[in-house]
This record gives sequence, structure tokens and C-alpha cells, in this order.
Amino acid sequence: MQGQSKWHLFLRLLVTVFLAVNLILGSLVMVNYEEIARLLKVTTLVRNKALEPADSAAMFEGVLRGIVGSLDDPYSNYLSAKEYEDLIIHVQGGFGGLGILVGVRDNQLTVGAPPFKGTPAERAGLQVGDVIVQIDERRTEGMDLDTAIALMRGEPGTEIRLCIERKGENALIEKTLVREIINIPSVESQVLEQDKRIGYVRLYSFSGNTAQELNESLNNLLDQKVKGLIVDLRNNGGGDFSVCLEVVNHFVPRGPVVRVIGRDNQEDIYEADGGNLGLPLVVLVNDMTASASEIVAGAIKDTNSGTLVGTRTYGKGLVQGIYPLSGGGGVKLTTHKYLTPSGHDINQKGIEPNVVVDMPPNSQQDSQLAKGIEIIQTQL
Repeated sequence: MQGQSKWHLFLRLLVTVFLAVNLILGSLVMVNYEEIARLLKVTTLVRNKALEPADSAAMFEGVLRGIVGSLDDPYSNYLSAKEYEDLIIHVQGGFGGLGILVGVRDNQLTVGAPPFKGTPAERAGLQVGDVIVQIDERRTEGMDLDTAIALMRGEPGTEIRLCIERKGENALIEKTLVREIINIPSVESQVLEQDKRIGYVRLYSFSGNTAQELNESLNNLLDQKVKGLIVDLRNNGGGDFSVCLEVVNHFVPRGPVVRVIGRDNQEDIYEADGGNLGLPLVVLVNDMTASASEIVAGAIKDTNSGTLVGTRTYGKGLVQGIYPLSGGGGVKLTTHKYLTPSGHDINQKGIEPNVVVDMPPNSQQDSQLAKGIEIIQTQL
């Protein structure tokens, strides 16, 4: 009797969700009995005919996923309580994870840079160019980057299984790793050995501490009297929108840095306040430079504040909002698109660098960095 009562409650909830969605979308003038009948028929079939018993909570969560999935937007997702928690950890920059930078290349989840030293990924032997085709039981085909990263996050000490495609290997490689606390700065900087007049800053992500870490790095480089700067955005998949606005302020003059377009074509223009360092600048980009990184790169290119070197960027010109739900979980929705200061829509197009330099993933020599140094030297 208790199971039957739960089932009846589930059916009532389904009907309520169906009516609410239609009313919110403004598409229901009179009750669509045919659609409700189909809904009830499917749930009854699942209950009575499916080989395995149905779990009402899992089915209801499936309904919520289906509502968001109807947008046919790879960046909009319903998030379970665990997925929501992991995503928030990823955005804030502290996590238990594996120690790798991944991105989407040719619609495949790909390791974009050598694993950080001393991390589970390095010990497991992951390599640049490895394609992660499965995370535990979840296939990664069609998965957005935020979801993939959230799946790889987790409690320190817990295991995760990765199935990997590697060039030159006929069979899939399976790796079982144990998550650890990963304390990796989002910014690294140094004075280049090749030319001590040039500072080098690598931005791995745009997370909670990035703006502060960048300020400290730039001040340290300026104290060492650098005369030019190379900013490396390669394999940077983006992050917090507000953080990237703080970052780009260091590199462009006062004026627009990004145009954000909402649902009703309402435009908001975000501007830099004039904190430009005014040094000769090169920005390194590649096909895994995405989202917030492209905001920075696009603003620098459009304002002629620096020279972009590398390969065409990924092309994610959409902005997502993350909305918590009562009882746990949340929804990640594409709410805006952005244009560069000159009005270029880069979504699914990317940004073409000023100087194109192709470089194989496992190249022993960094020809893109070498070209950046050469360009800076001509301006000193």
C-alpha cells in the first residue's frame, strides 16, 4: 500500500509539473488532455511492464532533466544535488580532483596540457591529447565542459574510473585514479629566461582567487622591471564572468570590453576603468581557449591592446547562470550571449589570432611562445 501511495503521489506531481510548465511557457489555453493522457500512459507502462522496478524519485528527476533538455542547449543542464555541489566547488576554485586541464576539441573531452606534477593524473600517466570517452559510467560524448569537470571532482580519497582513447593505441585504456585535494594556483608567472625584459603570466582558469593572484603576479613582475608581457590563455576553458572582467581591466584602455545580450535583445555593455598596464602585450591562444578566456582575448584584439598568437579559439560566446533549487540541486541555464567590443559574435566561430602559429599537442618546442617573444622584442 505504501508503494502504491508513493506512485499515486508521483503521478500527481507529474501532472502538476506538466501543467505548470505549459502555463509558464504561455502555450496552454485549455487543458491538453491528450498530452496528459500520454504522460499517464507512459508512467503506467513503466510501472507495470518494465522488467526492473521504477524508482519514483529517479523518474521525477528525469522529468526535470527533460524539461531543461528540451532547450537542446549543451550548456543548459539540470543538476542533481551532487552535481550542483561539485560545480560550485569548481567555480570557486577549491576541489578534490585529479590535476589535469581538459577541454573540448573536435567535440571530444581532451587532455589539453601535461598533468600537474605530483597529482593523481600524473601518477596515472595521462598524456596531452588523451581523449576521455567515459567518466565512471557516464559517456562524455556531447557533454559540456562544466559537467565533465564536475564529474571528475569529488571527495578526496574516492575512486574514479576513466576510459581513454590514445593516439597509436588500438584499444581503450582504463585508468582508476583516487581523488586528492588539488592546491593549484589559477595564475603562474615568471620572468622569461630567454629575455629577462619580458614577463610571462599563465592563467589556468577564472575562479575565486584569480584576480588577487593576478594582481600579485603583475606587481611582482613590475618590481622586476619587465618591459613587455606575454599572457598565456591556452587550454583555459573559462570560469567566472565577473572575474574575467577584473582580469581584462589590466590589459585594455578605458571603454567597452564585452557586450552582453539578453533574452529580449537588451544589451548591457561592460567597460574597463582604465587600469591598462600599457606594456607591449602578446596573448597566446588555442582551440581550447574558451568562454571567459575569449572575452579577454576578444577585448584585447578589438581594442588593439595586444597581439593574439596561436590558433583559432574554441568559440563559446554564451553566458550561463547557476540557480539553486530548494532541497538541493540546481539548474545551469544559458541566459545571455556576448559580443566582443566591436560587436563580433564568436559563438561556434572562435577568434582568429593576429598571428597564426600551429603547434602539435605533444610538440617538444613551444613555437607559439617563441613567436610571442619575437613579437615583443620588436616592440622594445
